[in-house]
Amino acid sequence: MDSHLEYGSNKRGKKNTTDRRNGYSHKSVNTVYGKMDVSVPLDRESSFEPETVPKRTKDVSGIKDKVLSMYARGISQRDIADTVEDIYEFYISHETISTITDRVRV
Repeated sequence: MDSHLEYGSNKRGKKNTTDRRNGYSHKSVNTVYGKMDVSVPLDRESSFEPETVPKRTKDVSGIKDKVLSMYARGISQRDIADTVEDIYEFYISHETISTITDRVRV
């Protein structure tokens, strides 16, 4: 959501957009660990498209593991994003791929 709105959640002062955060919606998704409840952030203009768990998606079994597996094989972040889009038919940005892989490199 920070990237979409172009400001952090606690930023005060003038913002470059009229769109604002508007709470969360809740849904259950199937993962390799079973059903999991997730909170999806909402914005007032309904223009936010979640990347990790896209709208109307109910099954995300192992997407992070698959991303990490491709990354470990030396596939670039942009190529991983393209592969995920080809296979799962939803867009995931290379920035999101970077966020996933950065958490492992700690």
